[in-house]
Amino acid sequence: MAFEIFGFSFGKRNEIGPTGEVETTSFVSPDSYDGTYVIESGGLIASVYDAGGIAAANDAQTIGQYRSMSLYPEVDIAIEDIINESLVYDKDGEAAKLDLARVNLSPQIKQKIHDEYKNILKLLNFNSKGYEYFRRWYIDGRLYFHNIIDPDRPEKGIKELRAIDPTKITKVRKVEKELKNINATTQIYVVKSVDEHFIYTDMSIDSLIPTTTTGLKISVDSITYIHSGIVDQTTKKVVGYLHKAIRPLNMLRQIEDAVVIYRMSRAPERRIFYVDVGNLPKQKAEQYMKDLMVRYRNKLSYDPKTGMIRDDWNHNSMLEDFWIPRRDGGRGTEITTLDGGQNLGQLEDVDYLLKKLFRSLNVPLSRLEAQNGFNMGRMGEITRDEVKFFKFIERLRRQFANLFLDLLKKQCLLKGIMTMADWESINQDIDFKFNKDSYFDELKNNEILKEKVEMLGILSQMSGTFFSDKYIRKQILNQTDEEMAQMDGEMAEEREIKIQQQMEQQAREMQQQQEMNKNEEPTESQE
Repeated sequence: MAFEIFGFSFGKRNEIGPTGEVETTSFVSPDSYDGTYVIESGGLIASVYDAGGIAAANDAQTIGQYRSMSLYPEVDIAIEDIINESLVYDKDGEAAKLDLARVNLSPQIKQKIHDEYKNILKLLNFNSKGYEYFRRWYIDGRLYFHNIIDPDRPEKGIKELRAIDPTKITKVRKVEKELKNINATTQIYVVKSVDEHFIYTDMSIDSLIPTTTTGLKISVDSITYIHSGIVDQTTKKVVGYLHKAIRPLNMLRQIEDAVVIYRMSRAPERRIFYVDVGNLPKQKAEQYMKDLMVRYRNKLSYDPKTGMIRDDWNHNSMLEDFWIPRRDGGRGTEITTLDGGQNLGQLEDVDYLLKKLFRSLNVPLSRLEAQNGFNMGRMGEITRDEVKFFKFIERLRRQFANLFLDLLKKQCLLKGIMTMADWESINQDIDFKFNKDSYFDELKNNEILKEKVEMLGILSQMSGTFFSDKYIRKQILNQTDEEMAQMDGEMAEEREIKIQQQMEQQAREMQQQQEMNKNEEPTESQE
């Protein structure tokens, strides 16, 4: 089977049928659950499903919205917690290690794959920029890299990796269909060919969004693309992890603004002037009121910058006094005060929306409250939110590891370490072990082991009567047949070592005793 990468073809091509197409056909288009814009055409009817125009604009605007959300203090705190838990660097400066334990390859090939993985980390400068890459991927919901190779010497592999702004690139899948006769009365469209590529345009987010007719067409193999893995079931498009936090954040902003406005408008105590206008006509009464208002509103203020005294007429409307006229027969002129707001310290709505925002980001609420310290107690004291947060971090790591997997695939194919068929047979067994900084994981394993040991002590008294040793090891310790065989072998070796050590100890004691006996025997001179 042949494969093409970076425009180069390796191996033998598929056989072409009499109709000029590959024999394998399907009536179903490839899925578009990776943010790809699909164009379907062919036959008598051509249907276009968003060629990258309006939807691409919406994607670019959504990414811009994600980025503005990340600047909000509470959202930034949540993102920091997520990234700090996801990427933990060890003393060697590595955050993730390649694990080939399940891969069925020779040690020499495994060593070459390990060397290429280290080369990929150097190309990414992951030890220094890993945090930045993970943050951009988490916020934007997607990450693009341009894989640069030497066209004259592709066997040298990838020379450079350059990050691409996700608002300037779009993946397009063009599906061509043709009409085929199923029987004398039935026809159906089947997939004839599929062409995937990327469209890149050097435009800003507020400019023209890339479409299928504008921009540079790039082959799929030249771009490394990973996404969040979250798909909007309505639009079939990829969205970011911040998408479900849009509504809570907008509501939180609105309620905060409303609280600030209410506090500023209700906090000051304002005066109420009841002015006795007697029997003055309406116009003269109004003029009399205005004269009084001007007289009392006139405010002399000192400007510390210039050192001058100025007549300040600009007052905020929310601080203005109330002027109410009174006719003859009233109680005369009177000045009273209007009390300020009495419940200005209530923030229940703000706290509710803030907690809802953290829930939408999958961050435990305990991390929101600064007074809650880090708990280093038993596993039973760990909250359920922390357990869910730990599993969420594991999902993020597995999704982000697709970046390493895609680059590792291209390096192995370009350098001839393995063929495409070999890669397809092992790629599901390749794993990446991220360093863990969560104390909960270690604490959980210790607690589980402790419970097993306690149960083992109870059942050991019934061993040989009600339960067999093999049953106890399988059901309580959850040991497999391979693990039991391995444990038996290791325990046998340990017993032999202990017996040998005991024999050596006895030999040393006998030798010491003999030396002591020789020292105690009297010599001829002493006799």
